Amino acid sequence: MTDDAVEAAIENELRLLDPTVRNSPGLLAELLHPEFREFGASGRRWDRDSVIAALTDGSASTARPITTTRMTGVRLAEDLVQLTFDTESKGRRAHRSSLWRLTDRGWLLYFHQGTPYEEEEESTGPGVTPQGP
Repeated sequence: MTDDAVEAAIENELRLLDPTVRNSPGLLAELLHPEFREFGASGRRWDRDSVIAALTDGSASTARPITTTRMTGVRLAEDLVQLTFDTESKGRRAHRSSLWRLTDRGWLLYFHQGTPYEEEEESTGPGVTPQGP
């Protein structure tokens, strides 16, 4: 059984990763909640205006796509969906979590967090015993 809310959030998350959307202040604004906040993989805190400005200032390279894996979602409340997934771009990997809120304009990204990780961490995280050579 599929959850239409989770599917809508996934569709919008993937739109946010599209270079065309990432280069357009108007398209970004359509997907970001007015109270949007982010803790970026860089450790920086972002709000809606600063993310839109940073992504559309022309210095961000869109030559390499952002690859996503393991995207899953769960409805936390009638108007709230959480997505978790991993990304890779330019050799940098991050675990990501997004909260999408239902508004009168549809599902909008309310909160996002990215946490960088190295490939080795994937197999040696808490509770996982590293394998020898």
